[in-house]
Amino acid sequence: MRRWRYALVAAGVLLLLYGGARLVAEAPQALPGLVLWMVGIVVIHDGLLSPLVVGVGWLLARSVPPSGRRYLQAALVVGGLITIIAIPLIARRGTQPPAKALLLQNYGANLAILLGLVAALNLAAYLVTAARDRHSDTPP
Repeated sequence: MRRWRYALVAAGVLLLLYGGARLVAEAPQALPGLVLWMVGIVVIHDGLLSPLVVGVGWLLARSVPPSGRRYLQAALVVGGLITIIAIPLIARRGTQPPAKALLLQNYGANLAILLGLVAALNLAAYLVTAARDRHSDTPP
């Protein structure tokens, strides 16, 4: 078992070194932008997203009953992930020529539709669970 672990670690380190060497050799002009992007992502994650998630979790724990909390948390996580994926597409809409039709779509409307579907599915799942629990709690 340990041999596999060492082999996987060695393969990961070799791939990391290979990728770093290619990055330094083939795209030295991109390194400052890449470093800035990586630092910015860490700052955004640790300074904005993590405290926001902790705060929302704290509010949910105090204001939403446990029976519905998991459905609301699931909707918020899925909705957040969909939104994070859609933000760059919304921001870049219309910046490319018509030949690249991917960025010509209305991502704002598509995002709203997807978030509505996520909310509706989670609400339906909660209602089914609540009805099933209420039905099983009634004495015969």
